[in-house]
Amino acid sequence: MEDKKKKLGFNIIKSDPTDGHKGFGKGALSLDNVSPVIIDVNAGEAEIDVGAMHARSVVEKGIKFLPNKEDVPNGKPYWLVWVTIDRKVEGPYYAGVTACEMTVDREIRRGYKSLPEHVNKMDKSMKRHIMVDHMDDKSKKVLADFLRSHNEAFWNNSTDELKKSLEV
Repeated sequence: MEDKKKKLGFNIIKSDPTDGHKGFGKGALSLDNVSPVIIDVNAGEAEIDVGAMHARSVVEKGIKFLPNKEDVPNGKPYWLVWVTIDRKVEGPYYAGVTACEMTVDREIRRGYKSLPEHVNKMDKSMKRHIMVDHMDDKSKKVLADFLRSHNEAFWNNSTDELKKSLEV
């Protein structure tokens, strides 16, 4: 089944839609360079799921999310990681990486996530922040391995801050 799945890539930088004009929207952040990575903590797997851009990832579909973690005591843990790609002289790199907690209990079709946190972390990623310190070590390693194997050049061009933050 694994080989049948189409491997998704990160959203790659497109030309600046505001290039050359100074009008409305100049300096606005673009979602073109942001990709959501879902980490299944128990399985130790990571994958890009663009559906998460609109809270419609495979993990989130059919789940009613509650604002209190205690209301979903048997929730399976996930991380939603916002990864922003940017370009510098050396080439493209992972510029912003921020992680948000999420739990899902398929049996009762309920889950926990903080929507304001998810929105704020996406914004922070777009602004080139690295916020992964609160992740568990196993998930940090899964994310580091995923980013490295997905595109080694992007990983090599990334900041030491990112690499150190994901060290276990």
